[in-house]
Amino acid sequence: MNDSLHLVCPHCHTVNRVPNTRLAQHPSCGKCHAPIFNGQPLELTSATFTKHISQNDIPVLVDFWAPWCGPCKMMAPAFVQAASLMEPKVRFCKVNTDVEQGLGNQYAIRSIPTLALLRNGREIARQAGAMTGQDIIRWVTTHI
Repeated sequence: MNDSLHLVCPHCHTVNRVPNTRLAQHPSCGKCHAPIFNGQPLELTSATFTKHISQNDIPVLVDFWAPWCGPCKMMAPAFVQAASLMEPKVRFCKVNTDVEQGLGNQYAIRSIPTLALLRNGREIARQAGAMTGQDIIRWVTTHI
């Protein structure tokens, strides 16, 4: 069993090796010294997306959303709530499909909000439509 995980810093995007025993101790990045987890979803761009979904050893939950979308706005606080409760088991990220249209196309996003759960760079589950925080937690837990 591996006793450490590779985690990408949400601030400087450096890959850090963190011992499993330190996950609950609020680990910081070895390069920029910022917290690796802060209970907030990370906004990903086409420049940072691949690194975060392929080099984190924990599952990554991506909320594909747009600022004009009413259900997306309604779900945003629930997504933050779920992030604060599920980190460090899962990295929570957001992709604005208006800004990052290429990522939306790459993942064939046809409706928003859409949640995609990825592990080791591969999609393992997908759910379209707004959800409550507890529903997000329950859905993610069934797939990890």
